[in-house]
Amino acid sequence: MSVELLNGIKIVETDRKLNTKASEEYVHVEFTYENPKTVLDYWIPVEYRRTGVSIKHDDEEQLYSYLNNVYAQLNPANYDNWLKKQDEYWASSRSDVTKPIFDTLKDGKWHCRNCDINNPNFARRIQDLKEMGYTIATRINYCCPVCQQKRSTRLLLLPIDRVEIAGNGYETWSPALRKRIIRVLGGIDVYEGTPSAHLLPDHKFSEIRWDENTKAENPDDMTDDEIRAKFQLLTNQRNQQKREVCRNCFQTGKRGTIYGISYFYEGDENWDKSIPTKGKEAEIGCVGCPWYDIQKWRENLISTLKKGKKDE
Repeated sequence: MSVELLNGIKIVETDRKLNTKASEEYVHVEFTYENPKTVLDYWIPVEYRRTGVSIKHDDEEQLYSYLNNVYAQLNPANYDNWLKKQDEYWASSRSDVTKPIFDTLKDGKWHCRNCDINNPNFARRIQDLKEMGYTIATRINYCCPVCQQKRSTRLLLLPIDRVEIAGNGYETWSPALRKRIIRVLGGIDVYEGTPSAHLLPDHKFSEIRWDENTKAENPDDMTDDEIRAKFQLLTNQRNQQKREVCRNCFQTGKRGTIYGISYFYEGDENWDKSIPTKGKEAEIGCVGCPWYDIQKWRENLISTLKKGKKDE
């Protein structure tokens, strides 16, 4: 192998640490620096969609190269310069509600959510930071020796370069396009099949399977057909439910159901292993899942039921 780990890097555990809620994976390492001697006990993300990091379990060369790069950036001698860059970044009209969370985490140390982060919507704020390109390791179900919470969340923001990529975060649209999407789709909650005043445009193709080449622009002059092909309308509650279903599918290869009905108009409950799990090509693996295109799933289910009655 052409790439070797630098002397100051020790991989503490070969098994990866998991954050199942965000489909992230980390490698537990110790980084040792001299003058003065400093040892950092860190989890380094190796499966982290927000910054485009995706290192396969058997790709040791890519892992070593990545860890060497992160090790160099995390040298304590670089911290003051990194902090100066962040001050400049936040000075350019960044979110006031997210800044206090960043201020807590910017020291590059582990922080207990219960002890250190006083924000009722901290999960949304952490997501904001990730979308800004920050790399954050998350340890769930952490037993904190200070607050005695047995299922706390422990967070570590790595003081390394922010990474803003095309596939990072969500696609956006103008207020005018948002109104038009809702109008084109009839203002109908596709899950309930009824009109609603509280609907959000939902990407049929779940972002958990996006890569850096998936995210696209949504111009105001999108055609009606492009809107119908790309979006459906859901309430925020159903949108969150869909995200959980898609996350579970991404992690387990088991596609979701609606109303507990195990019906798929293409494929079955298992993700087709011949289809890539991420990137634009992965979208074909979503076709037939109830959550991908709820209206089409409903129409196919009704057609199948009617056909079954005729055959009786």
